[in-house]
Amino acid sequence: MKAFLEKYFKIKENGTSIKTEIMAGVTTFLTMAYIIALNPNLIAGFDASQGIWKAIFLATVISSAAATIMMGLFANKPFALAPGMGLNSYFATVCASIAAAAGVTIVEGIQAGLCIILIEGIIFIILSLFKVREKIVEAIPGNVRLGISAGIGLMLVNIGLGSNDTVLDSGFGSNYMLADFFGQGASVMMDKGIYLTMVIHVLTLLIGIVLIAVLSHKNINGSILYGVAGASVFYWVVSWIATGVNPFASLASASWLPPFSEMAELTLFKFNFGTLFELGYFSVVMTVLTFCMVDMFDTIGTLYGTCKAADMLDENDNVPDAGKCLLSDAVGTCVGAITGTPTVTTFVESAAGVKAGGRTGLTSVVTGLLFLACMFISPIAAIIPAPATSAALVYVGALMINSLREVDYSDASASVPVVIMLIAMPVTGSIGSGIGLGLLSYSLIKICRGEWKDVSWLTIILSVLFVCKFFIPF
Repeated sequence: MKAFLEKYFKIKENGTSIKTEIMAGVTTFLTMAYIIALNPNLIAGFDASQGIWKAIFLATVISSAAATIMMGLFANKPFALAPGMGLNSYFATVCASIAAAAGVTIVEGIQAGLCIILIEGIIFIILSLFKVREKIVEAIPGNVRLGISAGIGLMLVNIGLGSNDTVLDSGFGSNYMLADFFGQGASVMMDKGIYLTMVIHVLTLLIGIVLIAVLSHKNINGSILYGVAGASVFYWVVSWIATGVNPFASLASASWLPPFSEMAELTLFKFNFGTLFELGYFSVVMTVLTFCMVDMFDTIGTLYGTCKAADMLDENDNVPDAGKCLLSDAVGTCVGAITGTPTVTTFVESAAGVKAGGRTGLTSVVTGLLFLACMFISPIAAIIPAPATSAALVYVGALMINSLREVDYSDASASVPVVIMLIAMPVTGSIGSGIGLGLLSYSLIKICRGEWKDVSWLTIILSVLFVCKFFIPF
């Protein structure tokens, strides 16, 4: 088996080892396992007893596993895929609009919304097979590309210090580390119980970051995984002592059986095209285009930014075998639509696994198998504390900002797009929107300076498409 894995995944050629790849796969999984429960929460609400919640939960696991394993086996790249954040929130809004317009239940609205995801996936498969998406990747100017990795880095830091770690109060209000705990007078304004919990979360995060940094400095393989594990142990012990709450109590009443019947009844191949077109043909077309643009540039940005950070780009500064990566993404979206979840895309958290040493598809296969196992062991994944995984996101994000050293700050066409992207990605939470603003600013600066010959026709077309996306309502 060892010889087969080394040959198939070209382990030695990529300067890694089976052990390192396995640990990198586990690291990636831990940093993005939150999506397993968050995706159904955002689409179906926070009631896990609902059939639709259970169906979307299982669809999330299956589509993430299928797409990630395909990425590993077909593209041999260490990237993980799952239903995209931001896209799932937009999907929930679209489904609610469909349900309201057609006068149907939210379940029927979701079934109609899945038709949009299926159409998007099919479009992406066609574009990937004809290498159109690869041409789009190559059309992104070098100056804009430099901002992608750094922008994603800041986005990871923002997720780690913000949305990845939320403490809910008795009224289900959200308390965030940066916005609330480090806000002025947090210790006075917060309920004492919430404040104590936030203190434990902050300490867990800081301990995780320090552990990862120290272990990385000593060149210990698996430093991120060990850091997350150490921070988790600290959290479990301290929270149990300080609050008296058993962190493992949820395991006693957890369900260990996959909800296959709910998925088969509510979402599996349940496409409702009739209800979909209650929105009107123009709205449907524009909604599909919106999903396509956001997913395309989120995926492109993640692939490029992660490869840049890991020094995995080819001599032309492109992602090797980008077509296979993009096709895996497209197939994953179709699997998601068939099973019952919105657009599956490459996750920026893959950077954590790459930083942990992952260089081949074996990392992705390990991550995918762990997703698959979550059909049965999701309660175990759920007890990993969010601040422990946040430590990995913050550390990896900080490292990805290194690409800023290559920016020519004396040239406005190079520096301005990068700065805009650095702000846009973490604030909007969208890699695609950040790239779009970067392309727009680059094109406008070049054209207005009379340097229009430096701007390719495809770059101009992409800029115009983003103008349509940003400014034309539908």
